[in-house]
Amino acid sequence: MRTLLSAVVSAVMACAVMVSPAAADSGGAVVRTDKGTVRGTVTGAVRTFGAIPFAAAPVGDNRWRDPQPVPPWRGVRDATRPAPRCAQNPQLGEPGSEAEDCLYLDVTTPARHPRTPRPVMVWIHGGGFTSGTASMYDATWLAARTDAVVVTVNYRLGVFGFFGHPGLAGSGAFGLADQQAALRWVQRNARAFGGDARNVTVFGESAGGLSVCAQLASPRAAGLFAKAIIQSGPCALELPSFTTPGEFTGVWRSRTATEQAGAGALGCADIACLRAQPVTALLTLHEQFASPSFDTAVLPIDPVVAQRTGRMHRVPTMVGSTHDEMTLFAPLFWPQPLPETSYGELLTAIFGTHAAPVAARYPVNGNGDARDEIAHVLTDRSWACPSQDTRDQLRRHTRVSGYEFADPDVPMIFPGLPPFPEYGAYHGSELLMLFDLGQTLTPAQRRVSDHMIAAWGRFARTGDPGWRAPVQSFAPGATGATDFVRDHRCGFWSSIL
Repeated sequence: MRTLLSAVVSAVMACAVMVSPAAADSGGAVVRTDKGTVRGTVTGAVRTFGAIPFAAAPVGDNRWRDPQPVPPWRGVRDATRPAPRCAQNPQLGEPGSEAEDCLYLDVTTPARHPRTPRPVMVWIHGGGFTSGTASMYDATWLAARTDAVVVTVNYRLGVFGFFGHPGLAGSGAFGLADQQAALRWVQRNARAFGGDARNVTVFGESAGGLSVCAQLASPRAAGLFAKAIIQSGPCALELPSFTTPGEFTGVWRSRTATEQAGAGALGCADIACLRAQPVTALLTLHEQFASPSFDTAVLPIDPVVAQRTGRMHRVPTMVGSTHDEMTLFAPLFWPQPLPETSYGELLTAIFGTHAAPVAARYPVNGNGDARDEIAHVLTDRSWACPSQDTRDQLRRHTRVSGYEFADPDVPMIFPGLPPFPEYGAYHGSELLMLFDLGQTLTPAQRRVSDHMIAAWGRFARTGDPGWRAPVQSFAPGATGATDFVRDHRCGFWSSIL
């Protein structure tokens, strides 16, 4: 989908901003961007630049408006602190925020000057489209060990990023537009930080992985990246409705549905009234707008349809998941143990007429708690097999690699979760292998981390992570090819869906 024109534009933009003379005089701590000069921090291994604006503050009349250009600044801007957290409610041990002015990004590069431009990796954080921030992800390991420029980006969340209202241009897709604005900033400024704008990999986990799906399906993203990695965010992710037996709900929502949901919000009859509301009032609606909208200028088509019909950017793509995705969520849905005698009833509430064959394939294990069986079932139904579908459908049109993170003893990064029989390789656990999140890894886990970082770096450089198996498993003492389809019973799920 990348045209010759877009490739030429990309190449021109890549050469538009060069390292400023000041950078050489300051050990690389000062860099001139297209809007002004920034001063970051240089350590022994990396240079870091925080809170660089890639769009104007989305406040006042810019609230619920596609990202606008950043005004140039004079002098040297302090870039020694990380990007602020976008407005959100507290979640999974992370603090809330009322910062609406949050369209900033962080850049981490190796400290030494490159002989040739480095690959660029642009990270889109997860958090269910309602939480998270760029600054959570210390990219020192990735930058230093892969010799890449790593950019972590913020985007508007929840009611600020995915709100819609009748007559509001861009309804339901402002957060996706923010991501594209950050990618365009990378095209203009990669060279200033030693990066190659023609070799950009966009990657993300959970909502970030789903965002990568959306960008793969967005015509407006043409030429903004050359490779993509989807981590635990398959395009066709579906979760039970928990209201209608057998009904599962996907991530994406039509613009019309989003606009209907926003009509009359907070008793306001128009957008002017809503733009006058304080952040605290809007946060009461935050989790109601956690679905990016299609049928928009940014995302004309449902990514599930785009994936199925091949209307995606045909770039090398890596798609993966963790072995036990749903164990993170099961104890949030059911904080207390569920008697195994209630297992059949719960399966009926979730799967309706398919409950009996599901129970036959996933029998209880006799530990007295049915939550781990439910987590196993929903890991396969909602996460693993949709990830395999994404690989299979994209593979018809482009080069696709697969992975699974399967360490059953990985440390827990989310504090305060209820006791659970076994969390295993829960949703988000692979992040510990790629980013320094402050957890202590065993020597065996550090070796897995080294292997994964090397694979991600090789993929960013060449489009090939270094294995030939359809799915590569990563776990201490067990890294190698895995029979993913059999392990997660994808043939069974295909037969009943």
